[in-house]
Amino acid sequence: MLMMQLRRACSTRLTLCFCALRCGLIVFFFYKKYQESTTVTIKPISLQQLKTGIIESGLDVVKRMTDSSKRMVVFYGSQTGTAEEFATRLCKEARYYGISAMSADPIEYDVETLKELKDVEDHISVFLMATYGEGEPTDNALQFHEFIKNEDTDLNSLNYAVFGLGNSTYEYYNKMGKDTDILLEKRGATRLSELGLGDDDGNIEDDYMNWREAFWADICKRYGVVKSEDNLHIRNYKLFEHENIHTSKIFKGEMGYLGSYGNQKPPYDTKNPFMAELTVNYNLCSEDSDRVVFHCEVDVSKARIKYEPGDHIAIYPENKTSLVEQIGNRLSIDLDQVISLDCIDEFSSKKNPFPCPTTFRTALTHYVDICTPPRTNVIKDLAQYASDENDKAFLLKISSSEGKNQYNDWVMKDQRHILQILEDCPSLQPPIDHLLELLPRLQARYYSIASSPKIHARSIHVCAALVRYKTRDGRPAEGVCTSWLEKMIPAETDQFKIPVFVRRNQKFRLPRRATVPIIMVGPGTGLAPFRGFIQHRAA
Repeated sequence: MLMMQLRRACSTRLTLCFCALRCGLIVFFFYKKYQESTTVTIKPISLQQLKTGIIESGLDVVKRMTDSSKRMVVFYGSQTGTAEEFATRLCKEARYYGISAMSADPIEYDVETLKELKDVEDHISVFLMATYGEGEPTDNALQFHEFIKNEDTDLNSLNYAVFGLGNSTYEYYNKMGKDTDILLEKRGATRLSELGLGDDDGNIEDDYMNWREAFWADICKRYGVVKSEDNLHIRNYKLFEHENIHTSKIFKGEMGYLGSYGNQKPPYDTKNPFMAELTVNYNLCSEDSDRVVFHCEVDVSKARIKYEPGDHIAIYPENKTSLVEQIGNRLSIDLDQVISLDCIDEFSSKKNPFPCPTTFRTALTHYVDICTPPRTNVIKDLAQYASDENDKAFLLKISSSEGKNQYNDWVMKDQRHILQILEDCPSLQPPIDHLLELLPRLQARYYSIASSPKIHARSIHVCAALVRYKTRDGRPAEGVCTSWLEKMIPAETDQFKIPVFVRRNQKFRLPRRATVPIIMVGPGTGLAPFRGFIQHRAA
């Protein structure tokens, strides 16, 4: 009897095991079929991409060019916006030669597709490459730079020209421009025009104008194109005025993401800065000094931002309220009108010149640079809005190649900003939307961090000298960021928050071994990073 019960129990268990096995095989079969039908190909990520956080987005530059009937692409490696501004200008100038062009941020494209540019007939690729820090590529050009450094990269179908942007006071002057020009040639690409170098310590506008004249002369000779003035006043953006739009849908100064200043989420970067509380701000100099140097501290504890001595903190400033009001009055506009500037080219990756929808007031306060002397292309485009022929002739003259000396004298040496040009040319009445389209973006200001996380893990310290002076013609001039910070004195009743992010500087670090002696030379506010170094060594 017992034996029979044992046999039945074993038989039951075997049956259950067999059924479970069959069910498992059926589930596995259908899982495999599902997996095969939903396979996702994951592209491997390189070590450099992991280090930089730059991952290929996969946009095909050749497809974008063919879909939009573009023959010329202008890539820009830009940290402060100048290279991007020049790229926009060069694309606009291309229309004068009957060439359809597009500007491109290299971080948005799969650089491998540059190998296929042979599919675009008589294509032209231009690279406007800024050098950052100690001979480094800009953040958005890291991926591209790694690509052309690879000896296996074959670019024999690429036609190119390069203009570099740098500063001759740095040791590695224009390294990225020079490297790009040499490396593209080594990879088999065909140079269309000689390398141009712009010096921000001199007159980079002059350098650019001289290079682009030579560049267009080479393009005309090679491709048989001729310059025409028919497309002189083509616009890139059209104005749309919003009515009855909810305030939650309006940008109020955010750099990239709507509502990000109210709902803060990491990571914090150029398009998503952290709103840090300014907890300390005082003048380091004595009352009888003719200088003002601020010691500022910002609280980053809630952001969990990590930094090292040698890094930079970027601060997004605001333009002076009085200047914004004066421009609004001068052009007779309602500063609180909600607007969008929408790109006319449906294939452009840049749909707006700055975050939209927003108000004229916000655009003039947060998004466009109204204090830097406007470049020649801005003055040339604005000249058409001068009703007085003398004003128009004067503006066209100083914005021409022949009038560069007059431009340097009247605009650059006197540091005339846009409001002063409007005041000095009374008949000049440009539409505000065209002015906003032409003016460059207001850029973040970078300051060396003057503290160590070993001592100040919850805050970042800044040492900044107030920029304030009188121009040659006696007009007051001041730095946008330092004059903005000057008025922010924290108190119990007054609290201030400023948009910040940290920019790593891997080439400016203390030796790994704390026993290695160091010599630090930093005159004036150049002392700032060394304060952080000393704190780090002392901790």
